[in-house]
Amino acid sequence: MLVTLNDLLPQEAQSSGAVACCNVFGIEEAKAIISAAEHLHRPVILAVNKDMVDLAGVEAMAGLLLPLAKASSTKVCVHLDHCYEEAIVFRAIHAGFTSVMFDGSQLPLNENIRRTKNVVDVAHAVGVSVEGELGSVPYQEGRDHIKSEFTEPTEATRYVNESGIDALAVSVGNVHRMTEAGSPINFDLLETIEAATTLPLVIHGTTGIAESDLLKLKTQRVAKFNVGTTLRMAFGNAMREAMEHEPAKFDKQYFASKAIPALRQEAIRVLSLLS
Repeated sequence: MLVTLNDLLPQEAQSSGAVACCNVFGIEEAKAIISAAEHLHRPVILAVNKDMVDLAGVEAMAGLLLPLAKASSTKVCVHLDHCYEEAIVFRAIHAGFTSVMFDGSQLPLNENIRRTKNVVDVAHAVGVSVEGELGSVPYQEGRDHIKSEFTEPTEATRYVNESGIDALAVSVGNVHRMTEAGSPINFDLLETIEAATTLPLVIHGTTGIAESDLLKLKTQRVAKFNVGTTLRMAFGNAMREAMEHEPAKFDKQYFASKAIPALRQEAIRVLSLLS
């Protein structure tokens, strides 16, 4: 069943659980993650990141993911992750994405508000939900130009009220693309942000957060956790092991089929943890 963030996050924000937003890079990941969500009777968000936008384009990814979401027995949102260009956001909306993230976190506050609001006005007119970011969640590797900046609660109040977004991604010590847990979460700051806003909150960089902190975060107003690195590691490591075991084989789909069970199992672990 194809849904938006607004069909999922308000309820999750009031519960002791949250929805996993999983980066997908092809049909193997998409089917494994949806299968895991169906197994657990949990909703899930399939996210298309900048790497896949650059490689395939939003139209091709919509063509791949939308039929899978519509055919699923569970609720599936098809989401455009971190996007810095309005033109791509609007293409994604036109292609059928049910949720988009316009990331103005690298912009001055006034410009972030103005440009995010322009996206919100277009998206809401056709029933698409919008995630925004205030502060800036850094990357451990891969995007050195991205700032590291905590979310400022009083700015968060203004950003939420003036932009009209549906979900707020916050920077409270979380870090993208960490391969091991080690991000110290500033829970005092998070609680101040919660007091300053009313929206469902989003945590990026889930792989880098200790399980004990995840269990605490999901009971607060955090309704969406973005998950990527741990799923890629499960899939990539399983494929590498299969290739090393059968060096005479060379077919991509053969090795992908060998790795899908490991990816599905890791997705089940993550979704269960956040439930």
